[in-house]
Amino acid sequence: MAAPLTGVKVLEFAGLAPGPFAGVFFADAGAEVLRIDRPVKGQSHTPNSKIPDVTEDLLARHKSSIAVDLKNKAGVALVKELATKADVIIDPFRPGVLERLGLGPDVLQAVNPRIIYARLSGFRRDGKYKDMAGHDINYLAISGVLSVLGRSGEKPTPPWNILADFAGGGLMLAVGVLLALAARQQTGKGQVVEANMVDGASYLASFPRFALKTPLGEHARGQNLLDTGCPYYDTYETSDGGFMAIGPIEPQFFKILVDKLGLGDQGWETRRHDRTQWPALRTALTNAFRSRTRAQWEAVFDGTDACCTPVLGFPEIEAGRATGAREGDLRPAVALRSTPLLAVTDAAKAAGVSEEVRNRRGQGNGVTGEGYVGQAISPGQGGEDVLKRWRGWNKGSEYDVTNGGLVLKGAEKARL
Repeated sequence: MAAPLTGVKVLEFAGLAPGPFAGVFFADAGAEVLRIDRPVKGQSHTPNSKIPDVTEDLLARHKSSIAVDLKNKAGVALVKELATKADVIIDPFRPGVLERLGLGPDVLQAVNPRIIYARLSGFRRDGKYKDMAGHDINYLAISGVLSVLGRSGEKPTPPWNILADFAGGGLMLAVGVLLALAARQQTGKGQVVEANMVDGASYLASFPRFALKTPLGEHARGQNLLDTGCPYYDTYETSDGGFMAIGPIEPQFFKILVDKLGLGDQGWETRRHDRTQWPALRTALTNAFRSRTRAQWEAVFDGTDACCTPVLGFPEIEAGRATGAREGDLRPAVALRSTPLLAVTDAAKAAGVSEEVRNRRGQGNGVTGEGYVGQAISPGQGGEDVLKRWRGWNKGSEYDVTNGGLVLKGAEKARL
């Protein structure tokens, strides 16, 4: 079965975090992703030399790399020529960088009207902060999202950089490219796709933003139903230092929880919506959970509708990856029944299960580390084979190497 994006050619300018995350999504879906790295003089694309060290990018599985000096006009010419046959360009730089190099959307769409030029920025390209540097915490801050994250009486608390960088940025960019690919089927033309982490994070926060004007979320940060303000939507420590997460919002689920905690004869089912009772309920839940270990509470709640589960750490999930225990066998982000994405865990380990389950796990041999170890590549790794597949090019014929970077032959004298 061909993966859904088989045949799609992606040129990804090297970056960190959100840009590569969009690229690895395409690669996992079967696209051929060719990363453009900075050259390492005397190493990249240089036979019989030391192989360059891998870069810091750990989101490089299923990708290949070429090293190109973008300050060399012959290197720029090579990228421009590759773009004539590419489907997607991923631009992770601050606004204006590729335009100044002569690789902006106007230039590349002139040589390839079908190309989808996907560019990602942190702040809006036309906003107050467009010329400023920033990181995930800053994008969350000005989007309004950070203001609702954190416990009552405490300062706003940013999560890992998954919310703005990866979800609001990289994943939204990937969605935009998929929309543009769908539109190209109708129009025959590509287009510029622009994602920024402020608008992406804000979109993800649509529900809590709407809730600010409803009883669900009208209270201060950390005092609402779904932001740890409510005692039955929170985490609780067990006697061995573990944690259990509970979320029995519905009355029938709440009843199961309190019954199994030994609190079923205290009338909490009728008092749980009374905010004045929440401190007492939190104390009762805290004391109950501290009376047993996490494993003991798991034995009580597994298989029930109490909405009570252990808080698992990645190391213990990883420990069960071979058998699939605790969902430890990592899978593609989404399952396609007929054309599955590429597997993360070795598909051979799915032997003996139904085709439906195998497709959920993805197809192919998986990757080293099975999703628990990042996959890095070095500048130039595997890229010359891609040039052969894409264009039929060979070193010394269509391109050469200058100071570790690929250049298009004859471009030094050509007018670009």
